[in-house]
Parts: sequence; structure tokens; C-alpha cells
Amino acid sequence: MGDRRENAVAYAREHVEEVISRLSEFIAIPSVSTDPEHQPDIETCAQWLVNELGALGIAEAKVIPTAGKPVVWGDSGPVGAGAAEEAPTLLVYGHYDVQPADPFELWTSDPFTPEIRGDSLYGRGASDMKGQVIAVLSALHALRETGELPVRVKFLIEGEEEVGSPNLLSFVTANSKRLAADLCLNPDTGMLSRDDPTITYGLRGLVYQEVRLIGPAHDLHSGIFGGAVHNPAQVLAELIAGLHDQKGRVTLPGFYDNVRTLSAEERESLARLPMSDEFYLKQSGAPALFGESGFTAEERVGARPTLEVNGILSGFTGEGAKTVLPSRAMAKISMRLVPNQDPQAVRESLRRYVTEHLPPTVTCEIVDIAASPPLLSPVESAGNQALADAIKRVWGKKPLFKLEGGSVPVSTYLQDAMDMPSVLTGFGLPDDNLHAPNEKLDLPAWKNGIQALIHFMLNLGER
Repeated sequence: MGDRRENAVAYAREHVEEVISRLSEFIAIPSVSTDPEHQPDIETCAQWLVNELGALGIAEAKVIPTAGKPVVWGDSGPVGAGAAEEAPTLLVYGHYDVQPADPFELWTSDPFTPEIRGDSLYGRGASDMKGQVIAVLSALHALRETGELPVRVKFLIEGEEEVGSPNLLSFVTANSKRLAADLCLNPDTGMLSRDDPTITYGLRGLVYQEVRLIGPAHDLHSGIFGGAVHNPAQVLAELIAGLHDQKGRVTLPGFYDNVRTLSAEERESLARLPMSDEFYLKQSGAPALFGESGFTAEERVGARPTLEVNGILSGFTGEGAKTVLPSRAMAKISMRLVPNQDPQAVRESLRRYVTEHLPPTVTCEIVDIAASPPLLSPVESAGNQALADAIKRVWGKKPLFKLEGGSVPVSTYLQDAMDMPSVLTGFGLPDDNLHAPNEKLDLPAWKNGIQALIHFMLNLGER
């Protein structure tokens, strides 16, 4: 097996320029899922992936329609002769859709014309997550060219992750037999730095709601009606101001009732990560940090629940002055959840808060937009340990284990609906400008990631 590892890694190294060329083709397809005008590009991108899987020798690969964007599915089939009958099945999750590239004027190069500058490949989707998908395909190609695949591999690559995966749960439920596997590899997280390979063992969940306040039947003249009619924008501002107390804690009723408590050992482990308060200040450019007192920034981001106002809209917002008393006000509010919190309970908690504090001068409508529960993948799980060993072989050091502040709904869906544990990793860096202009992929970290994935799959086959 030692020779097998060396041969596969050597193949990956020798052919990496070809892989970068294919990744550039992938990035060049503007598969923006939020924009209906890019629907043809979505379909082109999905078919491009099917062709790549076919070239890799995946016997079954197809584009499967959903109520929204199509899913790319593939299955390598049972492992070949000579492999253990008990060889596990690995489901690889990814997404081929990307965020919009605007504002285009802030890009140094065209977002859909990939360009290498220094050690980085620039382009929309280079890191999130087309580069991660191609890293997996490159590792599989190296294994296929140097012997039999050590595991059966299935693929679930969706086209709606950047819009909240609205049709993924129904697809997973309807295709549970087709997707059945022992483990899911989700390379949609990232590393803390080029020299700090990272495994994510927990993801926060999400509740996203829109609060709409309605006052008068239409906008009013603020000089004639101001002082006689309650301004919905003022009511909304007061409601939002009350969502946090002076210690940065969320004031929704029952919000912290079931929050998982961090152990002393876990806090010590998180404290060793190179993610100090100064790191968050530098990365954000904020003049000072804010959050729940008694916790570090890293603990607040990964292990504590939060509430954020994502957008506010009311009245006149153009240039100059228009003296109106607006008839409506709206806020988009998201809450990140930690293990043991129930999304439905949190949804109802915001409704209770608004109901209890809403004056009779306005009415309210709350729209549920998205919800997903949190995920915890134990550090000591077989999948995490197989990847940890693989990372150590490449980087020469143990990986860091961290909690991720964001949400990846598919991992929770698979765990809850199919009892399928996940391994969460990725080879992007914090400064890759995800969702921002000049998105990039750090090529040295990514190349190491390909080698680590080779060892990871061989480890799974041995186990």
C-alpha cells in the first residue's frame, strides 16, 4: 500500500497543470444561481460536470432535474475485484453554483476569465467551491490511474447552495436509496492558513426570517401627519434595538434554554487556534469587536448562537430629501444556532418577541425564509480520524479542529434523514474573498489538499 500511495501522489503532482486547466474551464462558466438570466449557464455547468465524471470513469453520471436548479449525480459502482467486500461507500457533496460577481468594477481581472497571479488562481467560484470539487476529482483520477478505487464513490453536486438549497432536502428524501453511503465528504469549509490544515467538527444552524411592519395605508407627508401617525420605521428601529441587551446577549424568550455548553477542554482547544480577537479585527476592518460578554470572538463565532440584522428597508432612500412618513418597514433577520437549539422553537421565539413588543399602531407579518439545524461531527469519529491521518502525511503536522460559524444545510439533512455522518474540510483560506470581488484560490494549499484527499480515501479503504 505504501507504493500505491506514492504512485497516486506522484501522478497528482505530475498532472496538476492539466487539473488547473480544467478548473479554469469550470470557473469560466458563469453559473450564478441567483440570476434567472444565467439559467443556460447553470445547465451548461451541470453538463460539464457530468462530462468530467464520465472522463473519470464514473459509469453512472447524469443531470437530474429538481423543482429548481438541477443536481449532478454519479456513482462509481462497487469496487473492483481484489478489494474488500466491506469497502465503504463515500458520498461526495459539492455545489457548482456561484455568487454574483458584481460589483464588477472592483475586480482586478474578469471574474469569469480565470487568471493566475503569484500563488493564486483568481475567478468567481475558484475557492467557493469549484476548486474544492475539482480537488476531489483530481484525487480520484490519480487513484484510478494507479490502481482500483479503494472505495465506492457517489456524487451529489447541487446548483442551489448559494441560494439556500431550497430543493435539496426534497431531493435527498426522494433519492435516499440512490444516495445511500457510509460517509459524506463535504469539502465546503476551509483552512485557517496555508500552514494550518483544518477539519471542521461543528456547524451552526440557521433561522432566517423577514419582519414586515405596516402602518398607514400609504406613505404620508411627514409635516402633515408626523406626530399623529406612528412611523413604522421608528417602531422597527425600537424592536431591533431591543433584540440585544447591554452584554450582547439575544433577548428572545427562551433563546438560550437548550444551548450546548462548552467544556473546559473544548475552550482550551479553541483557544489554541490562530484566531485571536486581533485576527477578527484585521480580517473585518471593524474599529472594535462586539458580542456576547464572557466569550472570545472565536467562541462567539463558532460555539455561541447569534442574531444579526441582514438588511433594513423603509421610506425614501434616494439622493436628496423627500419628507415622507413611510407606510411600511422591513428587516431581514438571521439567527445562527448551536447544537441542541431547535429551529422551529427559535422561529416562534422571534414571533413571540415581536408580538409582545408590537404597539397597536402598526400591524406585522413575519415571513419564514430558511431554516436548518446545527451539526456536530465528533472529533474522534472514524471519518475525521481518517482525514486527520491523511493531513498529517502531507503537511507533517496534525490538523486543527474548529467549529464553523456558517451553515451547510446538506450535512445536517444527510445526518438526520439518512444517518450519514459527515467529514467537513476544504482547502480555501480566510482571505480568499468568498462572495466578494477578487475571489481567489491559494494553489499551494489546494495542491496539498489533493494529496491529502488521496490518502484519505486510501485510509477509508483500509479501514
